[in-house]
Amino acid sequence: MTPRKVSILGATGSVGQATLDLIARAPVGAFKVTALTANTNVEDLVALARRFRPDFVAVADPKSAAALDDALGDAPIQSGAGPAAIVEAAEREADWTMAAIVGAVGLEPTLAALKTGRALAFANKEALVCAGEWFMREAADCQATLLPVDSEHNAIFQAFDPAQRSAIRRIILTASGGPFRETSLERMASATREDALRHPTWSMGAKISIDSATMMNKGLEIIEACHLFGLPASEVDVLVHPESIVHGLVEYCDGGLLAQLGEPDMRTPIAHALAWPDRMETPVERLDLARSGALSFHPVDPIRFPAIDLAREAFNLGGAAPAILNAANEVAVEAFLAGQNGFLDITGVVTDALERGVQAGFSASAPSSLDDVLEADRAGRSFARESLAARAA
Repeated sequence: MTPRKVSILGATGSVGQATLDLIARAPVGAFKVTALTANTNVEDLVALARRFRPDFVAVADPKSAAALDDALGDAPIQSGAGPAAIVEAAEREADWTMAAIVGAVGLEPTLAALKTGRALAFANKEALVCAGEWFMREAADCQATLLPVDSEHNAIFQAFDPAQRSAIRRIILTASGGPFRETSLERMASATREDALRHPTWSMGAKISIDSATMMNKGLEIIEACHLFGLPASEVDVLVHPESIVHGLVEYCDGGLLAQLGEPDMRTPIAHALAWPDRMETPVERLDLARSGALSFHPVDPIRFPAIDLAREAFNLGGAAPAILNAANEVAVEAFLAGQNGFLDITGVVTDALERGVQAGFSASAPSSLDDVLEADRAGRSFARESLAARAA
């Protein structure tokens, strides 16, 4: 058996570590890790490198170059530091790449991996949110296989029959509702960093946890799903499902709903992508529906969670509006985590930035190059900082 060559962009994050956990448990010789990257976490990256023996490792922080070299010692592993080194890792020979770098900073290496024409598993929402039309064209031109890793999109991917596209009426993404699903608007206004990070179901990084708390993550997922499955925003719905057992549903014209269910463990969708088109064993606890009991579903409250409608608005505006939305959200979340604004200010700042972006003409045309995307990203960040400054004045 020839091992599947795997590279992982964002190896020290939760998705990267879950991927490596599955690789470590797979039969000997099933996989060969060729490249690993991290943002600034040299210590964990080196530990992973010594365990999985990749050909190349890279850290995004250029100031960490010496520390990385020193930590690797005489290990026969090439290394690099800085954004260009992350792109180099993405371009290294591999059959399958996991793109798990959070935020717009992951866009360039994700695109670099895409252009190799390999199988691309992606947990990076920004590639499709910020550059959806262009990204999908590039994927088609390069004949790359896109394998969604987010549990919701992976669920839809499994239930969505492209050959029956005309028979599909809508898809439904489920959401846990985050830590504030039953919290009043008044209490949300005074929510602390710790309150917002206390996710009831999933263990995730700080940025994604805050996006879950505002439900902006679900808004971004709507945009992502529209591009990935070729749907208008009107055919992508969201339901709050606190148990996080049903991850996504596809409704067909005969009234039937096909759903993918499983325990809330990211190793399930990662394993589906890692073994594609086959299946692989995982250590995930098996779902016992009798023990799980009732499964509940509720509509999203648009007053307490305006991010969903805000994301739909950005998608429908078109052009670079989604890129403005994403960039502004990253700035607003960073400011909240730093204690510089309130929880409800996050979507307020994004709303302000999106309005400024429309006024500046960013909804007029879709990005058609990386430079276009980066220009919109810079503008969105600038608009968000202006809004933060105005709110602080």
